[in-house]
Amino acid sequence: MEKRYFGTDGIRGHVGTHPITPEFMLKLGWATGMAFKHNGQCSVVIGKDTRISGYMFESALEAGLSAAGAKVRLLGPMPTPAIAYLTRTFQADAGIVISASHNPYFDNGIKFFSAQGTKLPDTLEHEIERLVDTPMQVVESGELGKVARVEDASGRYIEFCKSSVPTSTSFKGLKIVLDCANGATYKVAPSVFAELGADVSLVGVTPDGLNINAGVGSTDLAALSRAVVERQADLGIAFDGDGDRVMMVDAQGSPVDGDELLYIMTLDLYERGLLEGGVAGTLMTNLGLELALRERDIPFVRAKVGDRYVMAELQQRGWYLGGESSGHLVCLRHTTTGDGIIAALQVLRALRMSGKTLAQACEGMSKCPQKLINVRYQSNGSSPLEAPALQSAVAEAEARLGDTGRVLLRLSGTEPVIRVMVEGQDAEQVVKEAEALAAQVQKMFGTD
Repeated sequence: MEKRYFGTDGIRGHVGTHPITPEFMLKLGWATGMAFKHNGQCSVVIGKDTRISGYMFESALEAGLSAAGAKVRLLGPMPTPAIAYLTRTFQADAGIVISASHNPYFDNGIKFFSAQGTKLPDTLEHEIERLVDTPMQVVESGELGKVARVEDASGRYIEFCKSSVPTSTSFKGLKIVLDCANGATYKVAPSVFAELGADVSLVGVTPDGLNINAGVGSTDLAALSRAVVERQADLGIAFDGDGDRVMMVDAQGSPVDGDELLYIMTLDLYERGLLEGGVAGTLMTNLGLELALRERDIPFVRAKVGDRYVMAELQQRGWYLGGESSGHLVCLRHTTTGDGIIAALQVLRALRMSGKTLAQACEGMSKCPQKLINVRYQSNGSSPLEAPALQSAVAEAEARLGDTGRVLLRLSGTEPVIRVMVEGQDAEQVVKEAEALAAQVQKMFGTD
């Protein structure tokens, strides 16, 4: 059954436009409290990123949950994976994150975690949607849920991140620049890396409610690249607005994406004899990673785009490592969801173990030229990807690329964007085909 509100990663949209409104969030809070009740009891933790609308939606969710009789703990600005961890440690029934991840400040959204710190199953999302569309009934006054703010949430999560590497780990002598995207990691990430001995300087740690992801973070590495070169750092680490993604730049300021970081972590475990099973990527994963792993007989599988699908593949196969080109990396040995800080720690430890620089560690993987273009589109209720003219254009591009390339068009699950990706061995042809397809999409469905 198709969902009305949930996308691939929670509920997301433009602030003030249904369903991202205070009225809907009030009802969503109540529906969540009702859906998670067990024997009349329910406990929920709420965290958020730094965008200005988070205050408004936090209050609305809090009121709705209380009306359902749910006990609420407010965590304040915290990375999304921290909410997953704290949901488990507080033995809460659910965790709620108020965030639109890498989107601009004028968007917002809601993500959910189960008591186990994992994304919700489809059945529970359907139940929440069913309850949202039913009349809201407030519990008796004596049964209203109480609300408390957790004061030591940041400290708990910092120690959890540090525990993902051996206690003997030291990054002393390593000079790094952290870009926290003016988002949810701006407090905790600097402490984690500094406490492990790194020489840390910062970018994107002055959130004002409006500047999240604005010219900083994992979706825009220019500021980080400049800072690494100017400060003569060994490398730079960039998180997205809610901290579940990570990208890096090397000492020369060159970008290192999620595929390359996944390769570094995989090779480290493989060479130490600790890699159990294989690696899960997505349809967007660069062909170069697949080929590099194949050389070592490391199994690789592609899932649909979205961390929940990567997680599903890992759980089904009993594997532990997977991720996306965008930097959404899953290390199931250490946590239950994608975590930018924990993934970065595993990469830094791998570099320390090998004695290599970040650039040197990437040399074993030769990336195939890949061009990704995002085209915003106006939805009319039907999928633009089913248009015969567009399908014909894709087929023609694939024929020109032959067996050494591939084309992928997909709808974003978090924003009204068609992602046009072309990959092949000839960089010039890849760019040409991607731009031609993107122009075709823009002409047929694009917004002004």
